[in-house]
Amino acid sequence: MKSLCLDFGNTRQKCAIFQNDVLVETFVFSDKVLEELQQLIQIHHPQFSILSSVILHDKEIENLLSENSQFHLLNFQSNLPITTPVGKPETIGADRLALCSAAADLFNEHHKLVIGLGSCITFNFINKFNEFLGGSISPGMYMRFKAMNDYTALLPIIQPEHQFPLVGYDTKTNLLSGVLFGLSKEIDGIVDLYKEKYNNIKVVLTGGDAEFFSQHLKNEILYEPDLLFKGLLAISKRNRH
Repeated sequence: MKSLCLDFGNTRQKCAIFQNDVLVETFVFSDKVLEELQQLIQIHHPQFSILSSVILHDKEIENLLSENSQFHLLNFQSNLPITTPVGKPETIGADRLALCSAAADLFNEHHKLVIGLGSCITFNFINKFNEFLGGSISPGMYMRFKAMNDYTALLPIIQPEHQFPLVGYDTKTNLLSGVLFGLSKEIDGIVDLYKEKYNNIKVVLTGGDAEFFSQHLKNEILYEPDLLFKGLLAISKRNRH
């Protein structure tokens, strides 16, 4: 039995194919999403599909998935393993719902902090009763690089690297040190605040940019690159009929 789990974020549109509970393939779409999705469906013939989207995607994508599988569009009214006792649950991003649902499955009886590193950094707190209470959002890595390029006359746009010095010796390494070490200390600092307030808390790091930070963090944090896809699979199972 195959499931197709799609995540449409602000930076990338991607998907994962599961054979039962095993992730067998991930795929990043180009700008020809509908055409590439048709090809994936022809190859894998998924019985189930689910879409998490935080963008204005082409509605033909939903039609295609509905015609070829039992399809579910993730939203705040979906059957979830968490509750969302926040003021306006309809404003919660679908990606955050998926991340929190995955953490609830992983650490059912613990407090949980899920850190998603994408276009923005999201800190998502789920208590030991599996209530998603909210968290915080701050600019992501690429957004910080781009902001310095956009709002100055001479600072260039650069790409992140895994190796860089604490003391930058030119413009590029100064930008790398400032953004990457700065974000690492921001993450550690917020994790410390949660640990001071909540005992028995599990912290999970995920998202496309997580690989640049995991080695620089002092806190014990589980790095799970496919957490969102695993959350989508869990939600898909709860919404089948």
